[in-house]
Amino acid sequence: MSLSRKRQKELKRLRSSAEDLWGDQQLVIDRANEVAREVTRQLKALSQEEVVPRVRSGYQGYVRPRLSQAKELASTAGDSLERAAGSALGSVLSIGDIANDTRVRRALQRVAPAAAPAPAKKSGLGFGGSLAVVAGITIAAGIAYAVWQTFRADDELWVADDEPAPGAGSSPAL
Repeated sequence: MSLSRKRQKELKRLRSSAEDLWGDQQLVIDRANEVAREVTRQLKALSQEEVVPRVRSGYQGYVRPRLSQAKELASTAGDSLERAAGSALGSVLSIGDIANDTRVRRALQRVAPAAAPAPAKKSGLGFGGSLAVVAGITIAAGIAYAVWQTFRADDELWVADDEPAPGAGSSPAL
């Protein structure tokens, strides 16, 4: 199939125009890539100059003090629990030592030889064990309550700066 000269010139012009358009598109895409790289660089700089310091100050001002308070509270509660448990255990052991002391047994036998029958073996926790369990549960509940108070949302922290004026939402009467 042969084309007329006129058609060949038109096709040549069209091909040239398409190649020019392709070259222009490549230039636009290259420029868009340059702009995107510059935007990325600017965003990185902005985040380093503005966002990171604000996040750090927020952490230092709010999160870190709350964590240190929680740590101190847990430490204090642990120390209190250790002292209470140690004191209770020491009391129970000292009572047991006194009851098992041969001098105390002899003295009791001299005072009331018939009134002190041999104690029967008991099974179960007994008074001291029950007391230790109740103390442990009470202390654990106290620690849980203190941790809950530390980490609960405080409604007073989120008060709006400007209170709406009364009747601000209604339209004035004509």
